[in-house]
Amino acid sequence: MFAALADLVLPGSCAGCGAERVRLTRGTCALCVTELESLAPRPAAPTPPPPGFPACVTVGPYAGAMRGAILSYKERGRHRLARPLGTLLAGAVAALAPRDRPVVLIPVPSTAAARRERYGDHMARMTGHAVRRLRSAGWSAGMAQPLRALPRPDSTSLDAAGRHAAAVNSLRIDSRIGVLRRGGRIRGTLVVTDDIVTTGATLAAVVRRLEEADMQVKGAAVLAATQLRKITPGI
Repeated sequence: MFAALADLVLPGSCAGCGAERVRLTRGTCALCVTELESLAPRPAAPTPPPPGFPACVTVGPYAGAMRGAILSYKERGRHRLARPLGTLLAGAVAALAPRDRPVVLIPVPSTAAARRERYGDHMARMTGHAVRRLRSAGWSAGMAQPLRALPRPDSTSLDAAGRHAAAVNSLRIDSRIGVLRRGGRIRGTLVVTDDIVTTGATLAAVVRRLEEADMQVKGAAVLAATQLRKITPGI
């Protein structure tokens, strides 16, 4: 209610297309809302996929209103978009996780520098909203953060193997993982969440680290896949 009131009283540009002086619904105009709501989760995979790349479901391509909304949320401080984007992310999770088993969402971790720059952990915030959406739809859902991210070197000059190695080396299992396992909070269907899949190196690295800690990952749910990546027909 407060988000809708703020959109009416303090209208800004549309997070999806940048349109000015238009009525917004959770930060986006009517056309962008329609575009986002028309997206259907579908499998996605980089071409070629890196070793260990998990089964992956994306809400849609990294283009149009989706691209604008992600950039507005992630880079421009439009934090109120976490809820509608989390709702979309929940749809991708639901395409992977059976309703009759508990599901645990594991957001790809951000470095300390990224959290400072973005005033918090954008993936944890959005994944929390996805968990709440799943619970309201009947799933037994939770979130865990067993990984922490260290700074990684610029990967633009690296080949696929180099990017994968850099991504793996930047991830560490949290020292509290033993406590989490004994408490049963990592049991159930494990799904990694992220905002964008590009080369797939990050998702493959996260899955590798989790499996090294004896956690079997069902797959990954992401908001968008870059258009240079292969998106297979819908589920």
